[in-house]
Amino acid sequence: MRDFAWREEYDTYVFDLDGTLISSLEDLCASCNYALHHFGFPQHSLEEVRMMVGNGVKKLMERATPDGLNNPKFDEVYSLFRKHYMDHNRDHTAPYPGIMDMLRRLRAAGKHVAVVSNKFYAATQALCKDFFGPLVEVAIGERENIRKKPAPDTVVEALRQLGVTKDRAVYIGDSDVDIMTARNSGMPCISVLWGFRDRAFLVRHGATTFVSKPEEIY
Repeated sequence: MRDFAWREEYDTYVFDLDGTLISSLEDLCASCNYALHHFGFPQHSLEEVRMMVGNGVKKLMERATPDGLNNPKFDEVYSLFRKHYMDHNRDHTAPYPGIMDMLRRLRAAGKHVAVVSNKFYAATQALCKDFFGPLVEVAIGERENIRKKPAPDTVVEALRQLGVTKDRAVYIGDSDVDIMTARNSGMPCISVLWGFRDRAFLVRHGATTFVSKPEEIY
């Protein structure tokens, strides 16, 4: 744990979404199990799904479906998951406590705020609009012709849309994928401790800077 001198260091804050800004695990798990149950496949516990998320919903369903991409029903399972999730992704999902105040304070201080997610584009856009409105200036999800995290492409695109460089930007996330994304983007990384991975896991994957509450970010 370092001190919080970054409050003056950074002008741009690029956030991961699931496990960082919003608590979405219950809805992801429910849609995953809905699709699996429909096709007669074994379902998964909340903790099992917790360890499957982080690389996008297609990778989640690949990990959750027996034989993954080799399952002849995979495309149908994945399609049903997507449809169910778009209809139910706000049933239990909400910003973590303290997130809204943190975002308001960052924006009031003139900071830029973006979200980059491996969640598919439509869901990323809808959730950010519904929960954060103008507090998030740019929201980028999985889409064609742009590589998912941990590739730096979504971060680079977010910075481009904001009209800023990475020089005074920081990346904030909750997973090993986020640590690698920050590294690949040439940016410092703040790892949050309220998300889908615990501190020991994050340390094993190279995390060096931690926050345990959103107010430690601003």
